[in-house]
Amino acid sequence: MKKISIIGTVGIPAKYGGFETLVEYLVKNLCDSYEFIVFCSGKSYSQRLDSYNGAKLIYINLHANGIQSILYDIISIFKSLRFANTLLILGVSGCIILPFVRLFSNKRIIVNIDGLEWKRDKWGKVAKWFLKLSEKFAVKFADVIVADNKVIQEYVRSEYGVQSQLIAYGANHVKKELLSDGLKSKYPFLNNRYALTVCRIEPENNIHLILQAFSVYKNLNIVIIGNWLNSKYGMELKEKYISHENIFLLDPIYDQHILNQIRSNCYLYIHGHSAGGTNPSLVEAMYLGLPILAFGVEYNKETTKNKALYFHNKDELLQLLKSINDEQLSVIASEMCKIAKENYIWENVAKDYERIF
Repeated sequence: MKKISIIGTVGIPAKYGGFETLVEYLVKNLCDSYEFIVFCSGKSYSQRLDSYNGAKLIYINLHANGIQSILYDIISIFKSLRFANTLLILGVSGCIILPFVRLFSNKRIIVNIDGLEWKRDKWGKVAKWFLKLSEKFAVKFADVIVADNKVIQEYVRSEYGVQSQLIAYGANHVKKELLSDGLKSKYPFLNNRYALTVCRIEPENNIHLILQAFSVYKNLNIVIIGNWLNSKYGMELKEKYISHENIFLLDPIYDQHILNQIRSNCYLYIHGHSAGGTNPSLVEAMYLGLPILAFGVEYNKETTKNKALYFHNKDELLQLLKSINDEQLSVIASEMCKIAKENYIWENVAKDYERIF
């Protein structure tokens, strides 16, 4: 049986994050056909399982994100060369080492380059240079490049002259759930209409823009779930806006059951991401049939097939909030659900990966 090593994620069982959920459903759907080895961050799992859904788990005692991700991925790549036929690398952090790897190994290497990480505002000049170089090496030295969005696919073609494989994410692991009395008691604001955003609290996700709009527009509550304490940006926003009566800033919620309840029952979903490709939280919101207001970058328009509502600044978001009505939101919600069920199904994603394995 072909052995496939998966590199670049926090690990499984998936706690939070698109790549982790991708790995979980690849393993779940393809474990009868392949022997999977998944590298996991020893820093993120207090209980270290030997295997999960048939996949062997190997732990590296480093963080999978941030500066440590580079060494984390490089160690995982070298360990994989000993036993795997194919390496599936998610993200480009460790791909800086691929030219060296190619000197002595002809193992099949597949890289999902994610969402052009080097463009993100959170990185300084040196980090951006490094990530761009890693991306270049990934495209040059991998056997297959995976893009999760047509805009990313076109970028790879125009920037490097390489044809990548288009494979998005699935969303059919989420389901609609009614709000429980216990949750409504814990979060009384859920008893009224609310808009919702679930994301990492980073500048390119435009949380400041969303909060600016809702600090003016008082007719609707906004609930934002994210890692407020992980950055100066998040802490400053929380301090500035936490006192507004219609703004509710929650810490990350890892319980899928609770998250499903809060997402399923929001009045509308606001997606502020301006970087990346096909964003997992967006396709999940679409699958739940939520009406979506999205930041108007090409990635988001491609994901939603131009059927959502779009904004580029605080004033445009404010205008949308003032002008939308229930009938319009119902039509958008229906369109989002239809698109998700046609395009973002895990079983189909797994088949696409199997084809390139």
